[in-house]
Amino acid sequence: MTKQFHGHALSEEALDQLFREARSYNGWLDKPVSDEQIEAIHALMKMGPTSANMQPARIVWARSAEAREKLSALAMEGNREKIETAPVVAIVGYDIDFHENLPWLFPHTDAKSWFADDEDGRRSHAFRNSSLQGAYLMLAARALGLDCGPMSGFDNAAVDKAFFADDPKFGPRVRSNFICGIGYGDASTIFDRSPRPDFETFCTIA
Repeated sequence: MTKQFHGHALSEEALDQLFREARSYNGWLDKPVSDEQIEAIHALMKMGPTSANMQPARIVWARSAEAREKLSALAMEGNREKIETAPVVAIVGYDIDFHENLPWLFPHTDAKSWFADDEDGRRSHAFRNSSLQGAYLMLAARALGLDCGPMSGFDNAAVDKAFFADDPKFGPRVRSNFICGIGYGDASTIFDRSPRPDFETFCTIA
């Protein structure tokens, strides 16, 4: 039987850790991130909702110095040190052919047929839902006591070729979305928090 968790608000401390006090880090302490921590991040992020449970995100966890150096060489100069010094950098990609997995990911109906003849639609769905999954990844990392440093600013096509195209687990139909350094942030590398809008500025209740 599925458990219900209605009405259990997180503590103020937890909300601070996930949102209010969390920052995007530019530099990292010399402290490793283990396989167990990486797998724990994935175990949480995969539970976040995606359309028809399509789970389009494909992730390369660049942890070795070799992998981070290869990724750094494909990034803009301002991101290179961030990549090279992070304990691990998650390359969040998306599979254009995610629909091939829908028979087991969404067995309630023939969801594969919804996308089979619409590659443009699949690209749109895959990009949007992998972006959601990337956000879940960051919240999962923060929930587990880690810090994040999300980035764009890299050659997507070159990253696709270097990290996805020749890997039999992924292949040439996977495209990179964004990358995210994960580890223990160095507080000396961040500046004061940028402004955030109040509710009335960008929201309305209809």
